[in-house]
Amino acid sequence: MKEPDQELIGMHLRHIVGERTPGLSDKHLTDVLHYVQQAFQSFGYEIELDPFPFNGKTFENVIARKKGETLNERIIVGAHFDSVPGSPGADDNASGVAVMLELARILADQKWNHTVEFIGFNLEEWYMVGSEAYAKKLKQQGLEVWGMISLEMVGFATDKPKSQKMPLGFNLFYPNVGNFIALVGNTRSWKLLNTFKTKMKETNGLPVESLIIPFNGALLLPVRWSDHSPFWDADYPALLITDTSFYRNPNYHGPTDTIETLNLDFIQKVTEGVAQALIALDES
Repeated sequence: MKEPDQELIGMHLRHIVGERTPGLSDKHLTDVLHYVQQAFQSFGYEIELDPFPFNGKTFENVIARKKGETLNERIIVGAHFDSVPGSPGADDNASGVAVMLELARILADQKWNHTVEFIGFNLEEWYMVGSEAYAKKLKQQGLEVWGMISLEMVGFATDKPKSQKMPLGFNLFYPNVGNFIALVGNTRSWKLLNTFKTKMKETNGLPVESLIIPFNGALLLPVRWSDHSPFWDADYPALLITDTSFYRNPNYHGPTDTIETLNLDFIQKVTEGVAQALIALDES
């Protein structure tokens, strides 16, 4: 496995950042889809554009696939490439897409037991339309998912005291400094979470915190606000990897969500940790 390259991560961010919203910034949304597609192609993956309808139009997810020994069991790494109106969307979610692309690059020569898919999901900000369509398609086809990983805002980290907020009561169990990466799974996904927590903690300088949430997150709705939740609903094991979004990042969904606010050292460490965890998952 190659080492994550911080310069390449930065390059991906610069190409992606900028409003990416259907109807308001269609050109950049499409340009980013093509950028993700071309990056995947340059790494040697089999590419599929996965169409789905929304508001009378057709949109697409972009999938990079590497076939493993088991064709009907998938490991999926996903990150959405759209943004909300008025936001350049650096942390939300150019950071997740940049990590996904760098994972695809450094793992391009990996020999997999399971078929691995890296997916740029479209229209996550419209209630996970793209990922819901894909999860339903997998279910209809009778395919198994060994584990789905959603990379959602993974670039904002700071050692500033009291920089981490938490839902009521959670502050008793989690740090108040926002320098960690968080892993969130439902009860169906506890084995998946344990694998990732164990392996990602081996990354030097990367604090890791985790949460198992019952009832598919119904009691704490913000943990459902990404592309893993349609996979939870389809009874697939899935994991949210995040810097905790608005519980930490004051730029969430705003015009100040820019590259300058991101921590590239942190992003590089997250990439390294996720790569090692994916290899361990495939071997489990």
